Formats: sequence, C-alpha cells, structure tokens
Amino acid sequence: MIDVRAVLDEAWRRHAATMLGGLARRLGDLDRAEESLQEAVAEALRRWPDEGVPDNVAGWLVTTAWHKALDRLRREATGREKLRLLSAAPPPTVTGDDRLVLIFACCHPSLPEAAQMALTLHAVAGLSAETIGAAFLLPTATMAQRLVRAKRRLRRVSFEIIDPAARLPAVLGIIYLIYNEGHLGERSLAREALDLARQLADLLPYEPEPAGLAALLELHESRSRARLDADGRLILLADQDRALWDRALIRDALGRLTRATAQNRHGPFQLEAAIAATHALARSYAETDWPAVRRRYDDLAILRPSPVVLLGRAVATSFIDGPAIALSEVDALADRLGNYRHWHATRADLLTRLGRHEESRAATHRALALATNNAERELLTRRLARFTT
Repeated sequence: MIDVRAVLDEAWRRHAATMLGGLARRLGDLDRAEESLQEAVAEALRRWPDEGVPDNVAGWLVTTAWHKALDRLRREATGREKLRLLSAAPPPTVTGDDRLVLIFACCHPSLPEAAQMALTLHAVAGLSAETIGAAFLLPTATMAQRLVRAKRRLRRVSFEIIDPAARLPAVLGIIYLIYNEGHLGERSLAREALDLARQLADLLPYEPEPAGLAALLELHESRSRARLDADGRLILLADQDRALWDRALIRDALGRLTRATAQNRHGPFQLEAAIAATHALARSYAETDWPAVRRRYDDLAILRPSPVVLLGRAVATSFIDGPAIALSEVDALADRLGNYRHWHATRADLLTRLGRHEESRAATHRALALATNNAERELLTRRLARFTT
C-alpha cells in the first residue's frame, strides 16, 4: 500500500518552490498561493488513500491549488475583479522557471534585506518560521510576523521578471549572506544556501556569476569537516587538516568555475571563487600562491571597491612583503573598518608576528567585543589566554 504522506513529503521537498512560484506568479500573491497549495495537500490526504496517487503529483497539487484559490476569490467581494481575470485562464504548469520566479520575487528590492533572507528561506528552501527564527536568534512569533509582512508587501509588485540581470546581483548577495549566517552556526542554513546557489546556476546557465557563487560555496563547504575540532572549536584555514577536505567537492567546484570563466564575463563571485580555489589547490598554507591571491584581490577591488576586499589583499601582502608593510595597509583602513571585528583580528595577527604583543592583545580584546557568533568568540578567548601564559 502506497504511503500517501510519504509521497506528499517527497513532492513538497522536490517541487514546493516551483509550485509556489507558478501559483504566485499567476495569482500575484505569494500568501494566497501558499494557502491554496496547503489546501491542495489536505485534499490529497483525504482523497488519495481511496482514489490512488496520480501519475503527476506536482501537477495535480498545482491544479487543485489553482481551483482552491479561485473558489476563495469567489467567496471574497474584493476578489471578484481578480477572479474575472483569472477564471478563464488554465491552471499553471510546473516548470523550473517558476522556481526562478520565486527566488527573484523573494529578493524584490521593495523588501528590506532581513525580510529577503527570511522569505527566501521560507518560500524557496521550505524552512518554517520556527527554524528560521532559531537560526537568527529571534522568537518564532517575531519571525512569523516578519514573513507575513514580507508576503503582504509582495502583493503590490509583479512576479514577472522583466530584467533578470538587473536583480541578479541582489539575489546572489542574499544567498551568500544566508550561507555566511549558517556556515559557523546553523549548518542547515549553509546547506540550504548551497542548494539555492546550485539551483540558480542550473536555471541560468548563460549567466556566469551564479556558477561562480555555487563554486565559491562548494569550495567553502569542502572544508567544513576541518573547520571545527572534536570539541566544536573553530580552526582557521592556516591550521586545518587538509586531509579532511572534500576533494570530490573541490573538483566539482573547480570544473564549475572553469566553465563559468570560459564565458569571459568575470564577476566578483567568480573572483572570490578563484581565491578560494587557490587555497584549495595549495598543499599547505605555507605553499599558497600568495601573489596569485593578491592579483585576484586587485581584480576584485576594481569590480567591487570595498575596504573588506583591501583587508583580504593586505593578508596576502603579509606573506609576500612581510607583516610590517601589510600592517600599514591595514591601518590605512581604520576609518572605514574600525568597527569591523575581522579588521581588529587581522591587526592582532600581524602585531603578533611583529612581536608587538601588548598591542596585539588590545586588538584581540576589541575583536572579541565585536564578535557575532560563539565560534569566533571562543577562538578569540583562546588567543587572549595565550597572552597570560
């Protein structure tokens, strides 16, 4: 006997974003699309045990959800005009393009960044308000309200993507932020971000930057087993056991990056992936091709002028020209990065290498005060302990 609930769970896991995207695009309302699809799932639980599971599960759910949405519009006075426009149209079909529609809708510029992240995780990745709230250290009720507000705001915008290239940088940036939020904490966020990046790369094969982002996240993920020790303490790149790195994932990322760069339309994520690839190919931290890393940062600074990029470049400089020259480059960024924890941590490392331990301790204290996750705080606390031994 077929387990109907298991079939529905599998269909939801594989097709939820596509189904929601198609319905939201046609209805112009993500909240209504979500409600009608949930009603369709409930209908399937009632009918399929007796009628059997249809051959096209996702198609059945979308068609049923479409009719549920039209029924709801018939009961609402405010929905009669929309019903007139929609009732003659056929139900939406399930296509990969609708997943793309949903991703871009969740990153609509009318939404604040925090809402874009939450809505992408909820609608595209299928995470609950409770799970997302826990990842961002917010009560479930607060996150649920944030999602309600975001979906309400989307009712006033079009779900049609007229110019994907114009919104693509924002979409990629949100996926990257989600990954960064999770790679040292809530690991499920990191995995969802990687999956989203891969989906976007597959849906937009003619755009090299999604492939660049997917390659970058794959390279970061390849080091995940080496990033924490047995006690859950953070291990920096220089001290990681490279035998624990996932070489198959690295090969996949390098292939993806090669295909992206072959399009000869270089972007920031491709360059960041190239930097990560240089580290992945080095047999040890000491044998890293630092001149190549610095050249990539120089290219990145042209495409994405940023003091954070210059900070990364300074780290490469420290292994080429020495920590003293690198420290002068870092100190030149003080006005722009004085409240950035990695600026203080980088200064502390350079000061230690120069034997200026009291200054290094002060910089480490400041980095600790600005740290935003427990893994970083624990690492910086360990570093401070060394100054007293």
